[in-house]
Amino acid sequence: MAGFYDAATAAIRRLDPEAAHLWTVRALKYGWGPRFADRDPPSLEVKAFGLSFPNPVGLAAGFDKNAEVPVAMKRLGFGFVEVGSVIPRPQPGNPKPRLFRLEDDLAVINRMGFNSEGMGKIGARLRKLRRKGFPGIIGINLGANKDSEDRGADYLVGLKALAEYGDYFVVNISSPNTPGLRDLQQGEAIEDLLARLRQERQELTTKPPLLLKIAPDLSESQAEVIARTVMDYGIDGVIVSNTTIARPETLRSPHRGETGGLSGKPLFGPSTEMLRQIYKLTQGKVPLVGVGGISSGEDAYAKIRAGATLVHLCTGLVFAGPGLVREIKHELAACLERDGFASIRDAIGVDHK
Repeated sequence: MAGFYDAATAAIRRLDPEAAHLWTVRALKYGWGPRFADRDPPSLEVKAFGLSFPNPVGLAAGFDKNAEVPVAMKRLGFGFVEVGSVIPRPQPGNPKPRLFRLEDDLAVINRMGFNSEGMGKIGARLRKLRRKGFPGIIGINLGANKDSEDRGADYLVGLKALAEYGDYFVVNISSPNTPGLRDLQQGEAIEDLLARLRQERQELTTKPPLLLKIAPDLSESQAEVIARTVMDYGIDGVIVSNTTIARPETLRSPHRGETGGLSGKPLFGPSTEMLRQIYKLTQGKVPLVGVGGISSGEDAYAKIRAGATLVHLCTGLVFAGPGLVREIKHELAACLERDGFASIRDAIGVDHK
């Protein structure tokens, strides 16, 4: 079956990138994806923000924007699945074309702009999924509508409306594709937002963990402010990082000049460096999720050694296909054994010691 899915991945990549993504989600939705029944080795089990993960490899937000395929993604072997970004009201996102493959660089540029069916439809899907007893961890990535007068209020609305359906929530204020959104990462703006979210969570019956997703393009002073604010307001974790607006000189693909967020292999270095900074600034006291350029178990292991408790991937699936998750887990377990670590926990942040 591996040959079939390799061929299917190659065929889908001949399509326009956004069409390819839509067809992939549709195929998974109707059960045409692989099912890997391998039991994860005990060494890959890990705990973070009060949750127990069978393995640390999660699906990043952006793939399953409308919560259509959490079941299918769990069958691929992901230890957890993050859906979204979820916004209060439906919106079409930015004009097409808005998604570009950089084949020569194993990268993608997107300027999707939070295209979403909105909180109502997504909430209904999640409610149905929970009622059927979905046996996995679901994170809900929250965003804001482009035309909202109070962007911060959109995050409060999402948290309140979806609280019972998510195992954790992500405050995504680092997408580069909604004008002005990244301003919420600054000084008083981030303090105000996190204070409001903390208060909103206190009023909920369930009190899900709150994570903050940040950009890789922060200055040293900005990273310091975020780290301090996260600790001051009791945020449960940080996802490092979102896509980058930088364009490395090493990019070779014809689409390298497109505007939007760059993900994939070129993001591995800068996102891992930002991960190291945040781990150091938070003194290893805040669980981190490492994202950016992961396409192997060695990549995932490097993120963990730099300070990540969990890792996310998305773009790697575009080029390697659905078997990538299984390969990463096998390689990661081998890395731990090679270096004499009994578990993920033993390897977190060891490069700082």
